[in-house]
Amino acid sequence: MGISLARPFKPKQNKKPQTDAQRPQDKPGFAARKVAADILGNVVHKHRPLDGELELKSGHSGFRALEPKDRALVRAILGAALRHRGEISEILTRLLDRDIPEKTGRVLDILHVAIAQMLYLDIPDRAAVSLAVDHASADSRSRVYKGLVNGVLRRLGRERDMMTEDLDGEVLNTPEWLFTRWVETYGEETARKIAAAHQHEAALDISVKSNPKVWAERLEGVLLAGKTIRLSRKGAVDGLVGFEEGAWWVQDLAASLPARLLGDVSGQTVADLCAAPGGKTAQLAASSGKVTAVDISKGRLKRLSQNMDRLGLPVETVVADLRKYDPPELFDAILLDVPCSATGTIRRHPDVPWLKGERDIETLAEIQKELLERVAGWLKPGGQMVYCTCSMERDEGEAQIEAFLKAHLDFRLVPVAGDEIGGLNACISPEGYVRTLPFHSVDPNSELTGLDGFFAARLQRS
Repeated sequence: MGISLARPFKPKQNKKPQTDAQRPQDKPGFAARKVAADILGNVVHKHRPLDGELELKSGHSGFRALEPKDRALVRAILGAALRHRGEISEILTRLLDRDIPEKTGRVLDILHVAIAQMLYLDIPDRAAVSLAVDHASADSRSRVYKGLVNGVLRRLGRERDMMTEDLDGEVLNTPEWLFTRWVETYGEETARKIAAAHQHEAALDISVKSNPKVWAERLEGVLLAGKTIRLSRKGAVDGLVGFEEGAWWVQDLAASLPARLLGDVSGQTVADLCAAPGGKTAQLAASSGKVTAVDISKGRLKRLSQNMDRLGLPVETVVADLRKYDPPELFDAILLDVPCSATGTIRRHPDVPWLKGERDIETLAEIQKELLERVAGWLKPGGQMVYCTCSMERDEGEAQIEAFLKAHLDFRLVPVAGDEIGGLNACISPEGYVRTLPFHSVDPNSELTGLDGFFAARLQRS
């Protein structure tokens, strides 16, 4: 039987006014939990991207005011709360006899933050419960429910095994519409493997300008697919050896594959379209290509330019909407990384499933089709174009290329071979596309797994 909401708890009136030392907001750890609940609410209710909330220059003001260790705690809480959102919601359904009214403010977010700590982080129950009750007490709209918060969390602490033993996390933690799409595209077994991979944070991968074996040793990492180094350590990347001198940049192994498909671009004019944040731009420039990076966002392109300056790589940048831009000349090669639903990046961005909807995919697919049609004319005859997307949705990948090739007989598909992408043969479809999935093995000689979900197709203009 769930805990009833019929009679909200009414706090006793203190006979003496609280001193400053008694105020909940002054307790150690309170500020971090409050910020975590605030940001969680902004993400799931107001659909604000998590990265924007955690931006140190322009993000959530409370987050920016925290000490570094508390900011790390907030990130950990939010990661757990978002990755396991479906399970936590199911647990609350079992604990409550009806939904919590929206007018109660942050009550639901407070509970999600507390349960994430209790079940998925190494934080004692008593700390998570106490601070959640303090948070509810300090919020004018939630105060009347602080008794409910206390009761729900303490019951979970007593009955956690019974409450969690039969949870189907792979299904619960994925929105129904999205899991259904994956089952239709890949089959249920693969869909479950994808969902299971999303429960774990992605590793830190980097690409280096040169000497990958040397840098793998210096950074104590593992060399993957010949050119990517996977690091086991956590922490700020700008403190790692080689960052300041511009020896490497952060880039998931899967994200590094599309640029490889263009082969040797030395001396060629190359367009990197929708270029920010710039990982592929750096790859192409490091290969001595004459790169023009185009992006619609002035701010994102500015950060790209700063990264290229740090890396010491010459790149021309253009702020433009591809639908309105006309390049001064045709290119030898084009890399088109279209805007997409980003469902392939959920390991890194656990907010994605809760920000996107099926209509977003339909809208994005139309934009992708328009961009592909437009930029195809910018390629020299005999030149190659790679179309890629960090989405696992067929509408944004395979279906786009199939439709394009039917309408453009002057283009042909150039199938990808395993040795072009470091022997990752499982990531090549029967048609010759690159299709990486989050659970794919990344090293045939070890048990290392995990990739962003990516699609890439290589086309040649006849």
